[in-house]
Amino acid sequence: MTSYEQVLAALPAEIVVSDKDIIDGYTTDFRKKYRGESPALLRPRSTEEVALIVKLCDQHKVPLIPVGGNTGYCGGATPDESGQQLLISLQRMNKIREVDADNLSITVDAGCILSEVHQAAEQVNLMFPLSLGSQQSCQIGGNISTNAGGVSAVRYGITRDLVLGLEVVLPDGQILSNLSPLRKDNRGYALHQLLIGAEGSLGIVTGASLRLFLPPVNRVTAFLAISGINDLMPLLAKAQQYTGEAVTSFEYISGASLDLLFAGKPELRRPVQTSSKHFVLIEAATSSPVLAMDQAIEAFFEDGMSEEMILDGVIATSEQQRQDFWNLREHIPEGEVLNGGSVKHDVSVRISDMARFIELGSDLVNRYGQGARLSVYGHVGDGNVHFNVLAPEGVKAAAFLEEVSAEVSPCIYDLVAKFDGSFSAEYGLGQDKLSLDQSYGDPVKRRLMGRIKNVLDPKAVMNPGKVVGNQICDPS
Repeated sequence: MTSYEQVLAALPAEIVVSDKDIIDGYTTDFRKKYRGESPALLRPRSTEEVALIVKLCDQHKVPLIPVGGNTGYCGGATPDESGQQLLISLQRMNKIREVDADNLSITVDAGCILSEVHQAAEQVNLMFPLSLGSQQSCQIGGNISTNAGGVSAVRYGITRDLVLGLEVVLPDGQILSNLSPLRKDNRGYALHQLLIGAEGSLGIVTGASLRLFLPPVNRVTAFLAISGINDLMPLLAKAQQYTGEAVTSFEYISGASLDLLFAGKPELRRPVQTSSKHFVLIEAATSSPVLAMDQAIEAFFEDGMSEEMILDGVIATSEQQRQDFWNLREHIPEGEVLNGGSVKHDVSVRISDMARFIELGSDLVNRYGQGARLSVYGHVGDGNVHFNVLAPEGVKAAAFLEEVSAEVSPCIYDLVAKFDGSFSAEYGLGQDKLSLDQSYGDPVKRRLMGRIKNVLDPKAVMNPGKVVGNQICDPS
């Protein structure tokens, strides 16, 4: 009997799935870049069953791969090809444990779909602000494990800023319960923060206490054509000033990104007819019923027009029009797929450097990309740029993009490093970015991460080959 068979034999039969058709839904990553094999998918019903699974895997040295909604971009939840790694999904652990409206907090199972957390908050007239294009399928445990960003980070921060406490099954099967939704708690190390962004390499998040906020009762959304990339930061500053720092989203979209989307989906409508290379989607909101966001945005709009920063724009007059604006933003990756796919660069720089980086990066691709097309968009408020390169029209995409990855991508990452930026802004490391970490990461940080991994998971059971790779670091 193999090691993983010993684990499976000791588990309740009700939580073991051996149907290959079901398992195959988890053995290929979202981008179809990585594919592995697994003999079984484990679907525990409680934290105690998760602890049992982990304890058995630790005892028999069987690698365990936590999977969520399978919406990640870095292969962080995909097993290897050995067929010896077990998969674990918390999809059956999807309860809302507690909503404390007065404390502005919610405690949930890690298997809850993000949109379900939204709905639970809305039922008590509150809001959980993490908003992602995949929110109908991604799980909150996955959001925590990858430290997801989202479009509302300008106002509310990223996942790390929204987590109050976690319940975690550690690699030896112990349960670390730190779910108390306190705002101030100085009892030693904030251990739960170590698990955020760890991608399941240090344990399995089974529950989370999260911050809630008063919902917007006064919200305004606008789609703007702007004069130039250098107007981005002055416009964000103006918007913050006019709205009293109530801007929740400030999204940059290149004209090229929109053109790709409209070429692939001609049924979509352009929000503004004025031609431009640069567009902004802005949203501001307040929970106050007396502050007039529409007047604030109109004043911002007029000021931007008078200074010739804004060429044209439309303010949404209905919820449907607002959704239409956001659908354009969220479907830009689909536009890239419809045009042969892209080499993605999920990077970040200082907010103050964002415009200059886009300028220099675009010049770089134009010089070395042999006719490559660019799709650039991002979250201006947190410095995150999706700087993606596509093949020219009429050129076989696969071979061209492979060449881009080998010859152009290193130049882009070199430029990010010159700006003291990050080669991974919001997708994590997974297995896809381990080589980038070797080239551009901090070696001291990498060694420290390896030592922490070795202390908590000395048998390398938890999601091996991800975040810190497979190396065993010398603890000395």
